[in-house]
Amino acid sequence: MLKAVFFDIDDTLYDTSGFAKLARKAALNVMIDAGLPLTQDEAYKLLREIIAEKGSNYDKHFNVLTKTVFGEEKPLLIALGMITYHNVKFALLRPFPNTTSTLIHLKSRGYRLGVISNGITIKQWEKLIRLGIHHFFDEVVTSDEVGFEKPNIRIFEEALRRMGCKPERSIMVGNKFNEDILGATNAGMSAILVNSELTDEERDLIEKRGLDVTVIDDISELKEIL
Repeated sequence: MLKAVFFDIDDTLYDTSGFAKLARKAALNVMIDAGLPLTQDEAYKLLREIIAEKGSNYDKHFNVLTKTVFGEEKPLLIALGMITYHNVKFALLRPFPNTTSTLIHLKSRGYRLGVISNGITIKQWEKLIRLGIHHFFDEVVTSDEVGFEKPNIRIFEEALRRMGCKPERSIMVGNKFNEDILGATNAGMSAILVNSELTDEERDLIEKRGLDVTVIDDISELKEIL
C-alpha cells in the first residue's frame, strides 16, 4: 500500500504558465506606457527570450530587458514592471479547481503528502501559502536546499528520507515527463503524469523499461486511483 504522495507545484497544483503570461504582459504594458520603446509583441518576445536564457527562477528579467533595449538599466521601468507583475500574478493566483478537494481526500485516506520542486525554497513556500494549501504538506523539498534538481534521483532520495518512506511505497505526481516522471521512476517510485500528454517516444520508453506510470487529465482523478 502506498504511504506517501509527492507533488510538483507549477502547472501541477496551479496554472503557473497562464498566470505568469498574463502578469508579464500587464507588466510590459505599464513599462511601455512609461517609456519602453517597444510594442507589446516585441517586448513579450524579448522577455521570453531572456527568461529562456536566464531561467524562470532568475529575479532580474526586467533589468536585463531594459539594459538590452537602452544599453543600461532603467530603475523606474524595472520597478514598475516588477510591482505590476507581482500584483497581477498574486491577484490571480488560485489552485486548479480540484486541487484542494483532492488534497483533502488524500489526507483523509491517511497518505503523507510532500512536495518535490525545482526552485528557490522561500518562493516555493510563498506559492503554497498564497494558494492556501501549505498546511497539507508534511515536507517541502526543493532543489535550492538539496543542491540537486529533478530529474536527479538525489532530490527524490532526500524527499523519501525526510518522509521516512520507501520508494516502492511512494508516488510522484507532476506535469513534466523528464523531470517528474523519469526522475521519480529512476528513484524506484511510481509516477502519475497530469496536465500533459505523452509523446510516442515517451510511451515507447515507458513500455520498454516497464515503468509504473499513469497518465491523468485532471488532478481530481487521483481520488479514484489512490
